[in-house]
Amino acid sequence: MSDRPDFAVEIHQNPYLPVDATQVHAIVRVTARTGRPPLPAVSSSSSSAARASAAAEVIIIDTSASMAGERLVEAQQAAKAAVDALREDVDFAVVAGSRDAAMVYPRDVLLAPATDRGKEAAKVAISKLTAAGGTRIGRWLSLAAELFDDSRHGIRHAVLLTDGRNEHETEEELDAALTVCAGRFVCDCRGVGADWDPAELREVATRLLGRFAVVADPRHLTADFTEMIGRAMGKAVADVALRVWTPDKVSLQFLKQVYPARRDLTGKRIEVDPHGEGPATGDYPTGIWGTEKRDYHLCVTVPVGKPYQRMQAARVSVVVPGPGGEPDVTLAEAMVLAEWTDDRARSTGRHSSVEHYSRQEELADSLSEGLSAYRRGDDETASTRLRRAHELAERTGSSGTSQRLDRVVARETGEVRPRQDVDAADLIALDTESSESAHRPPDEPDDDPDPEAKAGDDEGEG
Repeated sequence: MSDRPDFAVEIHQNPYLPVDATQVHAIVRVTARTGRPPLPAVSSSSSSAARASAAAEVIIIDTSASMAGERLVEAQQAAKAAVDALREDVDFAVVAGSRDAAMVYPRDVLLAPATDRGKEAAKVAISKLTAAGGTRIGRWLSLAAELFDDSRHGIRHAVLLTDGRNEHETEEELDAALTVCAGRFVCDCRGVGADWDPAELREVATRLLGRFAVVADPRHLTADFTEMIGRAMGKAVADVALRVWTPDKVSLQFLKQVYPARRDLTGKRIEVDPHGEGPATGDYPTGIWGTEKRDYHLCVTVPVGKPYQRMQAARVSVVVPGPGGEPDVTLAEAMVLAEWTDDRARSTGRHSSVEHYSRQEELADSLSEGLSAYRRGDDETASTRLRRAHELAERTGSSGTSQRLDRVVARETGEVRPRQDVDAADLIALDTESSESAHRPPDEPDDDPDPEAKAGDDEGEG
């Protein structure tokens, strides 16, 4: 089992507001670093040790007809590599997905220990996979949820590989499956080739608190799966939530994860005391954590204040469920402040980190809108939005996005216009980029402990 991390919370903001201002923006940086083993009781402090959890892993491989040939061969090799990367103290299963979901290993609907013998049996079973049938991702995820239906597994993680669209299942059926699965496990998704729908995998990854990426070349699946399982094996704390308290007359506008991937958590709020009166407190699930760093953009609305008036606008805590049904444990916390001033020099401009991530959100929106316009043949809108995306990519240091944009648009005599011979894989990579790759402010040191986050611009290259 990996070292259990210590958590710390930092607030990056400009707390000074003009006398007529009511919006407070802050970047909440949560860092989990390798620390000492946890004490029996965890106190409410700015940095505390977290409890450990047993782990379970489910590997879901698309075996629909479109996977026949090289893709299935490479997917089998990747699945075997993933099995080899499992720790011995992990329980696991392998699932094949087509029009239905089927157990590959073990044969019964249960998890098996990742012993040497169990791994070898799983790899033999993976070798016998064949490709046939259609695609029903909701069915595959529902079987994974059934496998994870064991409260003793704290770390519950799945990987899902597909090469096609969810054509044999309605949007309502997939939505129903995701509703059942949400909160029960975290799922990272991979799309291989260029025939799958980024919007579908984005929805799965977002709802299940995972990440997704494109692996354009099937030959790169083994390396990708090995790295992905390695990261999963480094997770040590499950069911981590951000708890946001706001005082009377203060309302939360949004809470978004902005690094390493973009995730809007606003709609995931769970009221801590739904029937209480006065100050509001809500939990926002963040999934499983190892040694890593994540940034969140918090915005709250406060009442109009007077010059030199100061208030606590919000308190952000990192919490996990207490053992054995005991009260939740606070691992770290920090305050977001607001202070009104008539000093224009103090109140002018947002904190540089807030500004940086706001531009990245605009970049993501510009990419999404530009690609949508391109697909429907609206070259004028596509040119406008993709030109703006290119400008923002350069301003925010998103060099990988700039390079991918150059494959989709042509720049001639100062104009940006969509190319007519764009490779479908480049479109998917750019679409994936719009939500999955975020970048730290360029003036901050690159000291992130998470190797996935360091990959940054390289994600999606396959």
